[in-house]
Amino acid sequence: MLTRLFCELDDFCQDFLPTWHFGLRRPTGKHPRRHCGLTDSEIMTILVYYHQSDTALFKWFYQQHVLVYLKGHFPGLAGLSPFC
Repeated sequence: MLTRLFCELDDFCQDFLPTWHFGLRRPTGKHPRRHCGLTDSEIMTILVYYHQSDTALFKWFYQQHVLVYLKGHFPGLAGLSPFC
């Protein structure tokens, strides 16, 4: 189920994100951009997977489920701070 969800979201990101990024304002260089270890489709997969679960708190879900059971599926996975 997780692989199928990721594939569908990755296809969406490949179609949608180039158009979305084209319409964004360009950075002025005043604020440094943080580079995430996860792709947009990986982040979206984790968020949709969380909303499909019966967990009420994202922090608990991320620490107790994602970091424990899904670490092998997301090689760039980091601690909770990138999401907070």
